[in-house]
Amino acid sequence: MNGQRPRSTRKGVKIVAIVGGSIVALAATLLVVVLIAGGILAPATYREPWDEEYAARFDDPRMQLVARAVLAPSSHNEQPWRVRLDEADENVLYLYTDSHRLTPEVDPLARQTMISQGTFLEYLVIAGRHVGTDVTIELFPDGTYDEADLPASMDELPVARIVLSPRSDANSDDYASLFLSDTNRGPYAPIEVTAEQASDLEALATMTGLTLTVHRDREDVSAIGAATVRGTVIESENQAVAAESARIFRSNEYRKNETRSGFAVEGQGTDGFMKYLLQGLTTLLPGTNSAEAAAERAVALATNGAVHTPAYIVLETAGNTRIDQVRSGMLYAQVSLRARSMGLVVQPVSQVLEEYPSMRAERAAIHSAYATDGGTIQMLVRLGTPTVDYPAHDASRCRRSARRETLVAPDRWAPTTR
Repeated sequence: MNGQRPRSTRKGVKIVAIVGGSIVALAATLLVVVLIAGGILAPATYREPWDEEYAARFDDPRMQLVARAVLAPSSHNEQPWRVRLDEADENVLYLYTDSHRLTPEVDPLARQTMISQGTFLEYLVIAGRHVGTDVTIELFPDGTYDEADLPASMDELPVARIVLSPRSDANSDDYASLFLSDTNRGPYAPIEVTAEQASDLEALATMTGLTLTVHRDREDVSAIGAATVRGTVIESENQAVAAESARIFRSNEYRKNETRSGFAVEGQGTDGFMKYLLQGLTTLLPGTNSAEAAAERAVALATNGAVHTPAYIVLETAGNTRIDQVRSGMLYAQVSLRARSMGLVVQPVSQVLEEYPSMRAERAAIHSAYATDGGTIQMLVRLGTPTVDYPAHDASRCRRSARRETLVAPDRWAPTTR
């Protein structure tokens, strides 16, 4: 023995090094493939509306306001809005419900869809005030829907006639909040919502027939939180609802740019490198986003959220007409924006209010506990101080991704989905 390593050993070391290097190279290649599949190289054109200068792209003042209003939260992020510009009067536009954006399994009566019309209208009002424009809204100017033929009626009858007029001053209250994520599903800090904050939010309910109550009592918070978890469990076990949710899930940047509506991984606060990684895995391995996996994540998120919530908002209307529903959406938009201006965040947790048969018992129970006689709870909302703030350009805010087609179509219809 002369102290030299045997030739066979040296060869083994070389083989191990080669194999190790190959594994690392393969892993790196696979990672690149996953990230590309997730859209890491795709320009996020769906985020363009979040640019505060985006509205300046449009010459028509009506469209400049619409470009802000499409940032409004909507049910299941379907953004079911269409706008028609009045050709005879440059100060008038009409809002319609997009019947192709309904979610009949989770929202069979289209109540949540109508609430979404209200959020759009209120964002339009806030944007108008910022630029010194009054926005006057006439709801259902041509009459309300034929409930027996709802989709066709939605296409024919406007939700609102909107008239713009100059005002003597500009008011930017809550305007900056338009550009902040309006839904935060994360755990909230163990900081109480103060009586003053609750009172300020409750005071926003000035429309006749609408009430807003901030529940801060520990017993109420616990009871409402438990109900929201039960509602999430029931919703997650409904196969038809799960299939509908899967249909509107956008797995990567390419799909978001193409459709600009629906759910995405940002809905849970995921951003940056991890967003592209999850999107790539979901795209290449659809089984990672199976109904069972999605249901498990939804229940876990709801459970954790309920544990870390200091207050809940109950938004109620005396009746349940289409006008009541739209107005409740307008009030919710005010609350959401004002909460952000106050340093608070919100999350709608209204599963327990959904109208399909398997939710009937829970819906009745929450109304028995928290609605006035004959009243309809339109929304349940978490309220608190964020522990993690979602990206300002969140592509899945309640639903907040953005399908942004050219806002003005040749026939003067503006498909206003974000």
